Amino acid sequence: MPVPKRKRSRARRDKRFANKGIKTSIFAACKQCNEPNLSHTVCASCGYYKGRKVMTTRAERAVKRADVRKVHADKQAAIAQKTGAITEPAE
Repeated sequence: MPVPKRKRSRARRDKRFANKGIKTSIFAACKQCNEPNLSHTVCASCGYYKGRKVMTTRAERAVKRADVRKVHADKQAAIAQKTGAITEPAE
């Protein structure tokens, strides 16, 4: 009868059972925008959780940054116009 030459290590033995707990994720539709997202998590597209706005989204932050940059550029242009300095466009 065959007998193993060496003892099977704990790591090698336990590798067989490492993936038993992995389950497929169940997605739910967001109530605000109907985008699929994981249950009990904030929607990444609209930032709502349980009917309340709890997070600003990436698109909202981009719009806000663009507005701030526009105001800043307008201020710089006004200062340059007052002082009479000619500004070169940045490349």
